[in-house]
Amino acid sequence: MKKVGIIGGAGYTAGELLRLLINHPEVSISFVHSESNAGRPVSSVHVGLLGETDLVFSDNHPLEDIDILFLCSAHGHSRKFWEDNDRPANLKVVDLAQDYRDESDGYVYGLPEKNFDKIAASDSVANPGCFATAIQLSLLPLAAAGLLPKDGEINITALTGSTGAGVKPGATTHFSWRNDNISVYKAFTHQHLKEIGMTLEQLQPGNNCRLTFIPMRGDFARGIFAAVTLDTTLSQEEAEKLYKDYYANAPFAVVSDEPIHLKQAVNTNKAVIHVDVHEGKLLVTCAEDNLLKGASGQAVQNMNIMLGIDQRTGLRLKPSAF
Repeated sequence: MKKVGIIGGAGYTAGELLRLLINHPEVSISFVHSESNAGRPVSSVHVGLLGETDLVFSDNHPLEDIDILFLCSAHGHSRKFWEDNDRPANLKVVDLAQDYRDESDGYVYGLPEKNFDKIAASDSVANPGCFATAIQLSLLPLAAAGLLPKDGEINITALTGSTGAGVKPGATTHFSWRNDNISVYKAFTHQHLKEIGMTLEQLQPGNNCRLTFIPMRGDFARGIFAAVTLDTTLSQEEAEKLYKDYYANAPFAVVSDEPIHLKQAVNTNKAVIHVDVHEGKLLVTCAEDNLLKGASGQAVQNMNIMLGIDQRTGLRLKPSAF
């Protein structure tokens, strides 16, 4: 049984991580660190865990006593954490912030559908961003086959639920603003474009594709629905075969023959994908849960791969029936 610690234990991603790890058969949780909540029951913040765990938030983090550390603090805090703390030699780390997604300091980019073998050999994994996961899974088969349009444009529109903005309340996250409302934010400039571009360049060097990304806030709590369009020479049959072949051994990337919807993915670690070719255009739609496949579920998937166990362990989750 491997021992796990969590830094930044009060946020949404930590809550989802705890929900998964308290039932994981291969690990036990040694500490959940949160200075502002130290001494309080974890279930007083993550109220869905009431009756599921007796864990209490801690203000210390004995790294020498654990095998795996999850960093769930805000972006920029992971680097500071390692400036302030010594890392034990054999400690495995999964960072859910964006600090190491450029693969600096020996971190491997934790997209299992692309980097499985590298993740399995690594002690330091940078978990991908939520939008980045859905968009990359929409494009990986094309890039791996060298089929991104050279000097062309890839147009992306994606909606995310309110949990994507984090637990801290803000002007665009409270219920009365978000409910029955949709809005655009960070058009053309979203921070996840950098990691998406890195992956596409690694798979298809010199592709020179322009990524036009329009992120949108949806009026729902969790989930991401992405629609990606680009020029293609593939037929419908060729596109379907390309995607199904690429994801044949990827248990959490599911290619659907029928058009998809968000509820097929919410509350699971699945990315559900559909391809549609029409008059030289390819539409790829992808649905995922931003807190699971887009964050904590993928973090557990990465942990499983690092530990050399079935990547599905602790992640056999079921979608809502309605």
